[in-house]
Amino acid sequence: MPRFITIYCFIFISLQKTLLVSIHDDDPSFNGDGYTSLAVIYATFALFNWLAPSFIAFTGPRTAMVVGACTYTFFVVTFLFPSTWLLYVASALLGVGAAITWTGQGSFLARCSDSGNISRNSGIFWALLQCSMFFGNLFVYYEFQNKDQIDYQTRSLVIGVLTGVAVLGVIFLATLRYVPDNSTVDTELRQPQTPWDSARVAFRSAGQLFMTRDMLLLSMAFLYTGFELSFFSGVYGPSIGFTMKISDTPKEIMGLAGICIGVGEVFGGSLFGILASKTTRFGRDPIVIAGYLIHIVAFILIFFNLPDNAPFNDTDSISFFNPPRTWIALLCAFLLGLGDACFNTQIYSMLGGVFVKNSVGAFALFKFTQSVAAAISFFYSSHLGLRAQLGILVVFGTIGAACFCIVEWSAKRRAREESRDVSEISASISSLDK
Repeated sequence: MPRFITIYCFIFISLQKTLLVSIHDDDPSFNGDGYTSLAVIYATFALFNWLAPSFIAFTGPRTAMVVGACTYTFFVVTFLFPSTWLLYVASALLGVGAAITWTGQGSFLARCSDSGNISRNSGIFWALLQCSMFFGNLFVYYEFQNKDQIDYQTRSLVIGVLTGVAVLGVIFLATLRYVPDNSTVDTELRQPQTPWDSARVAFRSAGQLFMTRDMLLLSMAFLYTGFELSFFSGVYGPSIGFTMKISDTPKEIMGLAGICIGVGEVFGGSLFGILASKTTRFGRDPIVIAGYLIHIVAFILIFFNLPDNAPFNDTDSISFFNPPRTWIALLCAFLLGLGDACFNTQIYSMLGGVFVKNSVGAFALFKFTQSVAAAISFFYSSHLGLRAQLGILVVFGTIGAACFCIVEWSAKRRAREESRDVSEISASISSLDK
């Protein structure tokens, strides 16, 4: 249940563009734009990720997650009172809450793990994170059946249910047990004595970590996850719903696509959680490469299936397939979720294992870079057609996968060298004893 609040709000965000268009149709004075709102969310998300380590050092991850979850709940509630200025204010607050929520979750995961089980725990975490997409999208699919326009009653019911689930999520987050910190502070930094000292040191440490070679390389992979996150969470679903020739009721297909994304996410997270002992042996790079190839296949199929102007509003245009194929749209949704699980489970595994000395800072930098990319993506989503967006994803996916592999290979080399050094020291001690 604590994971449900984030993913249910993710489902809500994926519906945001469609809901706002319906609100504007009922009330022309409302001019809130879904892509602009999402850009505001991720811009503030990016900014406050720099302050998240300091906040968590002061409060601890559990309190941080509760505070952040309250901003998610407030954001959902504001849709019951449509107002352009309130939409953007709530979006900014949600960005702040998301920064401390996601960094807090990463820190909490690292505290509950060690180098031997971080890959397993990352897979389980990701599967649990995504599994509620089944229930949310099934609910949305049921409510959107046979509806070309999302009326007031339907909107109110969807928003009310998600608000109730969000409130339950806040309550369950507040009941999490305390887990001691397992990170360490670099020797050149003074051990903090007060919460304010902890906050100051956490901010400084995050800045130093960001400038390291490995983190700069990983930032390219982080950027890609931000671009593809914004695509499948805020662009792909509405693009299906706006493609009128894909089905007699394209809004229903949008709900099914969300379910398929969830299936891919849960399947990937569960697979890597169950097979963690085997995947750890071969490394993280094969899984990331597999995720990259899966996404490339999905992008190619989307290019041929959906029209270029699908992200903007209802359209009767077609792409290369006439008519657009529903089964291809759903298959691509599954592939987008599976590929995303490949990238994110391995990134969480690396940050919680390789960067355990500063896990809070590492997760904050991950979410900072990812949210910068997402903010940029949601901004250009209002101006660029579907094909241009797919081209950007292909370029950054290639660079991001390559940079991740470079860091993984460096980590493997360091691990081998450390193992060899330990063996040599042990052999020297044994010879002295003799």
